[in-house]
Amino acid sequence: MRTSISRKEPLRALIDREAHRAGFDAVAVTTPNAIPLAPVRLAEFVADGFHGSMGWISDTLQRRSEPSTLWPEVRSIVVLAMNYGPDHDPRDVLAKRDRGAISVYARNRDYHEVMKGRLKEIAGKIVARAGGDVKVFVDTAPVMEKPLAEAAGLGWQGKHTNLVSREHGSWLFLGTIFTTAELAPDQAEIDHCGSCRACLDACPTNAFPAPYRLDARRCISYLTIENKGPIPHEFREAIGNRIYGCDDCLAACPWNKFARAASEAKLAARDDLREPPLSELLELDDAAFRVVFSGSPIKRIGRDRFVRNVLIAAGNSGEAALADPVRALLGDLSPLVRGAAIWALARLVSKAEYSQRAAIGLKTESDGAVRDEWRLARPDRTRA
Repeated sequence: MRTSISRKEPLRALIDREAHRAGFDAVAVTTPNAIPLAPVRLAEFVADGFHGSMGWISDTLQRRSEPSTLWPEVRSIVVLAMNYGPDHDPRDVLAKRDRGAISVYARNRDYHEVMKGRLKEIAGKIVARAGGDVKVFVDTAPVMEKPLAEAAGLGWQGKHTNLVSREHGSWLFLGTIFTTAELAPDQAEIDHCGSCRACLDACPTNAFPAPYRLDARRCISYLTIENKGPIPHEFREAIGNRIYGCDDCLAACPWNKFARAASEAKLAARDDLREPPLSELLELDDAAFRVVFSGSPIKRIGRDRFVRNVLIAAGNSGEAALADPVRALLGDLSPLVRGAAIWALARLVSKAEYSQRAAIGLKTESDGAVRDEWRLARPDRTRA
């Protein structure tokens, strides 16, 4: 990429200027050896099984914990952050049980797409000014963005394990530019959490066994996004109407009081995903799902997993009007959807109706996991 870059302008000044021009809210520099504690912490996370079914974390353990292992030629790492803070408390929708709660970040266009092209533009200008080589990453390679952001001074990893900024709270997308250029590193940020445990206490599923430690297997974001199978019964009620991710620990952070709302135009925010009706989402087939979530990060989990999540929310809603679309999904082609529909139905209809449908279902269902749902849906907790 060729650009008309002044050779007199210091490289760091160019990076700062181009980063802000591209819509990034913060930029800082660190070195590839600036996160010496990360390998041990990551290994402990994997050894405890806290990564759940995310096998790519254990498979890339060494490369993920040491940037120079990923790319030996790297000399400096530019960490860039984009604010996606909401203009409201995202937990407000949790009281509207007939609506779905979608994590704030997923109401925007996929941040990978938003950020990667802009990072490449900046990286190209670094090469044009300083020569050498660059690599750009946005959560698409084994890079530990949060420890690197802390080392660069953009914030610190809070007790909820996410990055916290004194200027932007807990609402930052992160991307990195690895470069062979030698840049003076910025000063690392220190921890400002103090004795606060608001984020830990806010977690609906007790996913934090200790401050700064996350058991992903209990995290609603993991359960509704990364988890490919049925939602474990022990977490279904706690999930409430959260149908994609969870913002509770982020929203609880007191540092958010200093954050400003992100520009909706910059992130291509979608109002239709702010409080979508569960009734409409339950009717999505695969084709409709792809249309509705085109350009959204939600698209990557596929229709079946998403409708599974919506069915859990429907079961928690107490809305008898949702029973009809739930009934329609008892015959869905996906066992994952059928199983979730059974659980939702058991909570929305009378014991008599459930018992009658269960008797038929146990005779006609061929999938073992779905048959188990008929047995375990606990009709004793349905409406009389």
